[in-house]
Amino acid sequence: MSVALTKSRFINTLRCYGNYALSRIGLVRISHMPTFVSVEPAAVCQLRCPECPVGMGKGDRSEVKGKRTMPREVWERVLKEVAPYAHTMQFYFQGEPLLNKDLPQMIAEAHEAGLYTIVSTNGQAMTEKMAEQLIRAGLNKIIVSMDGLTKVSYEAYRVGGDIEKCKDALRFLHEVKQRLHGRTTIELQCLRLRTNEQEWTAFRRQYKAFGANRLAFKTAQLYAYENGHPLMPTNNRHCRYEKGKDGLYHRKKLSRGCLRVWSGVVITTNGEVLPCCYDKAHEHSYGNIMEKPLAELFASEKARAFRQAALKEQPQICKECWK
Repeated sequence: MSVALTKSRFINTLRCYGNYALSRIGLVRISHMPTFVSVEPAAVCQLRCPECPVGMGKGDRSEVKGKRTMPREVWERVLKEVAPYAHTMQFYFQGEPLLNKDLPQMIAEAHEAGLYTIVSTNGQAMTEKMAEQLIRAGLNKIIVSMDGLTKVSYEAYRVGGDIEKCKDALRFLHEVKQRLHGRTTIELQCLRLRTNEQEWTAFRRQYKAFGANRLAFKTAQLYAYENGHPLMPTNNRHCRYEKGKDGLYHRKKLSRGCLRVWSGVVITTNGEVLPCCYDKAHEHSYGNIMEKPLAELFASEKARAFRQAALKEQPQICKECWK
């Protein structure tokens, strides 16, 4: 089953696009609920990727919040409030989703509620048993990140990872999908990095042989990029940054007014509601779903102020975005 297009979801989506269109002419209003939600199954990861807040030791807020994985009571509250209106549920934010042992059950329940479900993973914790649980749960799409075709190119970014485990993850998913006649889309995703740019053509030739039925390249977010960066691709076309007349690199400019902050939210392991996936430090939280209903938080003054800022001066997280 794919997404169930119910009357409430259809009307909610129309309201979302209508409210967004009005915002572009200066009328900021909210009369809808999120059309998609990203939940954070786990706030921790096994890897130490150099440009990831978790990998750099900045994104794992479990010690502060006391939640390394999403508790059952938070998940139940999220699903109850989201299911009537949203069409898509993404099971990832900053940590590694497969580290939550309840992930297959969460996906099965979201699937039963008629939501389109997506997981993004580094593949390190994938087993044949886990692959079968995910496929049987009705998962619609899984993204497996593999940023290199050799041990050297892969580990240049996925520090602490094993490329063979990544290949095994793709193989397990493909074999189980074939055996169960599953319909899950298996996507191999590769960050465009200087360390793997000589392999991009080979990726296009080989991704189906790994078991994926789709290949996606993604530009990398870098932090200290002003003077260049060793991971920055040599071809500027595949980079989020460009050199200015001052000799420094600057973020490529994007248009203002992001649909995502009108159409979705991120909900962390402990229930914090964030405007989008770029709020990695939880700086713009609307509040906690365990304390107030999502409808109230989504239309709150904090949320309204953030959307207005996104239309005008743009918060720093918007300047770093690539949507």
